[in-house]
Amino acid sequence: MNHKNIVFIGAGNMAGAIISGLLNKGYPTEAIRATTRSDESAQSASQRLGIKVGTDNHAAIQWADVVVLAVKPQMLADLCRSIQPSLQQQLIVSVAAGIGCNDINQWLGGHRAIVRSMPNTPSQVGVGASGLYANAQVSDAEREFSEQLAGAAGLFIWVEDEALIHAVTAVSGSGPAYYFLFMEAMIEAGVQLGLTPESARTLTLQTALGAATLANQADAPVDELKRRVMSPGGTTERAIHSFEEAGLRQQVAKAMSECAARSKSLAQELADKS
Repeated sequence: MNHKNIVFIGAGNMAGAIISGLLNKGYPTEAIRATTRSDESAQSASQRLGIKVGTDNHAAIQWADVVVLAVKPQMLADLCRSIQPSLQQQLIVSVAAGIGCNDINQWLGGHRAIVRSMPNTPSQVGVGASGLYANAQVSDAEREFSEQLAGAAGLFIWVEDEALIHAVTAVSGSGPAYYFLFMEAMIEAGVQLGLTPESARTLTLQTALGAATLANQADAPVDELKRRVMSPGGTTERAIHSFEEAGLRQQVAKAMSECAARSKSLAQELADKS
């Protein structure tokens, strides 16, 4: 791995997921730092993550080659303006949802190499999915390093049009909640059919894990994997027909379209307020 000094501004769940992933892959502890807003939170984060955590953004940024912005979106504008005087030519990576590269660039004074990342919550257990976008100032070497960061918490894809980050949000950013909802419904239905809540949960979660693992490893598309489970006139076919008749595909398409639209409107709202 290419080792650069990395500072995470913010040490919450997403930053922690990336940091843990880097350390698990052998990244030097001394090459990663983080900052938080209070001494108490810095001490807690340092114990949890096993790295140096402080409260001085300016000192940390002057030490760093790469600055990861990992604060809440509503805090990003003020943070960027406050750290601008300390920046040199560092690569900026933002994991703040909904804030575009142009706004970040403006708040940081312009002419910044910025990679925007849209990760998801399974990053916390090393099986995340991230969408990445780089502005024109990002070099090939900086893109490669950004892949190390995203890859530390799971897999990633690049999009060449920043507007597609909204689609990434609809698919993988918000996607875990869709699966949790389906699991919740399956557990409830299993209980209604007579299983104990514990048994219904165990079977549902293992089935979800098994289906995803099989889909990742199989050499067939998911529609073919679905077909292989469905015997003509059998139980699975009856269930799938019920889903289709209820308009499951249309509901999924509508929900994801609504998600992407809300992602766009939230981005505009955050930009307008800043």
